[in-house]
Amino acid sequence: MISKPPTQPSGPNGVKEDMEAVATLERDAQLMLRVREGDEGSFALLLNHHRRPVVHFLFRMVQNQAVSEELAQEVFLRVYRSRSSYEPTAKFTTWLYRIATHVALNSIRDRKHERGQESLEEEVMEGVGRQIADRRPTVEHRMVSDSRLEEVRKAINELPEKQRAAVLMHKYQELGYDQISKALGISESALKSVLFRAYETLRTRLAHLA
Repeated sequence: MISKPPTQPSGPNGVKEDMEAVATLERDAQLMLRVREGDEGSFALLLNHHRRPVVHFLFRMVQNQAVSEELAQEVFLRVYRSRSSYEPTAKFTTWLYRIATHVALNSIRDRKHERGQESLEEEVMEGVGRQIADRRPTVEHRMVSDSRLEEVRKAINELPEKQRAAVLMHKYQELGYDQISKALGISESALKSVLFRAYETLRTRLAHLA
């Protein structure tokens, strides 16, 4: 009688350890793994959670609301089409914003003659621009405040594409250096250099606001 070979214990690549690894993943990565397995409901959850931040990021990149909506659709279409090859080797948001950045940069290059006139949300980067301390709701106050905000927006929009993307992800999306560097496909040291040049440029252009 031929004896059966002993059962192999679950090794680093064993099913048991794979399941344990999945259980420790962030929620978004778990949802994306379910999408990979054909769970449409999980994709709907990801879309509902991330669509608005992605649209805002794209809006700040391309300066056109209609275009940013179209590009967001393209981003999530790419996410869905990539479901079968998805691997949780990085945070889901890192992977998502890498796709969004590529889509935005491609659009900017293709649509330089179609820049929209819509303004960005009324936000000012910390350390770069500040709203007036006087909060009295006067017309004059709003005009001066809006003027300062517009100068900050214009300065950001005039940055080179990669610097603008890095600043937006860093200040508005609040991503970490590791996430931004992976999204842009550069090292963390290179990212720090990109951000340093961007913020130095902004400080120079907006020095009169300080």
